[in-house]
Amino acid sequence: MSVTCEEKPLPDTSTLFPHLHSNPATLPLSLNPFTITTTTGFLPLRPPRVDLPASFAALTNLVEKLPIVRQDGSPGLLANFQLGNTIDAGALPDLSDALDELIVQDGKPNLSSITTAFRDYAFLASAYLLEPCWEAWNANRETGYGLGRQVLPKCIARPLLKTAALIDIPPFMSYAAAYALYNYRYHDPAIGYSRYSNLRLIRAFEQGLDPRSSEAGFVLTHVDMVKHSPSLIQGVTRILDMIEESTRTPSLNNRDGVNQGFEILLSAMEKIEASMETMWSNSLPRDYNAYRTFIFGITSQSMFPNGVVYEGHNGNKPLFFRGESGANDSMIPLLDHLLEIPMPANPLTAILKDFRAYRPLPHRQFLSFVMNKATELGVAAYCRADPTTAILYLQLLDHVRSFRWRHWLFVREYILKRSKHPTATGGSPIVTWLPNQLLAVMDLMVDVYEGGLSRENGEFKRLQGMMDNVRKQRAKLEKEVQKWCQERGW
Repeated sequence: MSVTCEEKPLPDTSTLFPHLHSNPATLPLSLNPFTITTTTGFLPLRPPRVDLPASFAALTNLVEKLPIVRQDGSPGLLANFQLGNTIDAGALPDLSDALDELIVQDGKPNLSSITTAFRDYAFLASAYLLEPCWEAWNANRETGYGLGRQVLPKCIARPLLKTAALIDIPPFMSYAAAYALYNYRYHDPAIGYSRYSNLRLIRAFEQGLDPRSSEAGFVLTHVDMVKHSPSLIQGVTRILDMIEESTRTPSLNNRDGVNQGFEILLSAMEKIEASMETMWSNSLPRDYNAYRTFIFGITSQSMFPNGVVYEGHNGNKPLFFRGESGANDSMIPLLDHLLEIPMPANPLTAILKDFRAYRPLPHRQFLSFVMNKATELGVAAYCRADPTTAILYLQLLDHVRSFRWRHWLFVREYILKRSKHPTATGGSPIVTWLPNQLLAVMDLMVDVYEGGLSRENGEFKRLQGMMDNVRKQRAKLEKEVQKWCQERGW
């Protein structure tokens, strides 16, 4: 069954997005499961598939035995550092050819099943490569992660490469297509994701199969946040449609429609941020660095100084991929593009752009269209030209700021205070990367507030408190970044 979120979708009247469907149940299994609809947003079209056919029993057996704590509470292969030895001893045949069985009636690949296989192979690949790091971290947490395995065996590499090619995503652990957004199931399918307590993980590294665990909380809080993304899709498409119509027919006054779109976005962000705030209780900071070990990438990481060889591929020359990161979520980048938030031209922004390749293809296509269309229409200038729209624009910027500020607090409390490792799981500098985007949002807010809003506007005084908070946070952030860089000698 297809369970949609509680928000009611707008009518299918979009001129810019006629391909945007509202009923995922009518769409074929040959479509990428992350095809965007107005009722599922950035979540999959259908709940992620749990199991693969019997021909993949060897793979399923290993990923079920993999976690440090298994579903039945017994220790898994990672608990005793035996996963690599088990695979090297021949427990997993090369099942690349079996992937050809995952087709639908018209002969096209069943991309839902292909994504399921990709998820399971991504878990296996990360666990295999990072198991020695998990062992080193357990032996002495002060000395770091040591080295991971430098070669991914063919029995994992070939099917991982094949599934990744079919869904057009890098062949490594993915935020959306593996670890988070394609890794949940419902305890009661009739309830769906309307209640956080109904969510369960399908795969895990540490104790995540227990829904009370911090690993489960970390992943499932992201799912709970993204369930509100349909409203983001609806609000963005409404704004772009209305401005496009005004551009084509100047006599039309679509301000009310644009403002309605902003109201939809503001309401959605309130719900997303409320869900985000539950991370503190769903996933405890003291637990994070355990399961974090398994979501690092193989570029810009000391554990893989020369990348990783995918056996039998690329002439056995090493490959480099970024790791799983919540920064690969599509919600805030969508608002970045719509609002035309200017990012500084520097290496940190280059990493932000590099992250785009790690999102599902439909997400990449949608975000790219919104970015280009917002630039073409001059959305920021349009919004700043009218006092009412400008205030809505500024309020939405404040949600982007608030989201990124909370993300910074997570980085500080979950990572910086508990680990000296210099890079995030995605390979970005752990101290300076997120502030790069956060400062850009704050600077734009100050520019909008001081450069275009009339002091005579009745809303101006109400915004003063918000802007005072922005200035105080900016000063605090700069001091914190300086402090952490000095302490680490960076």
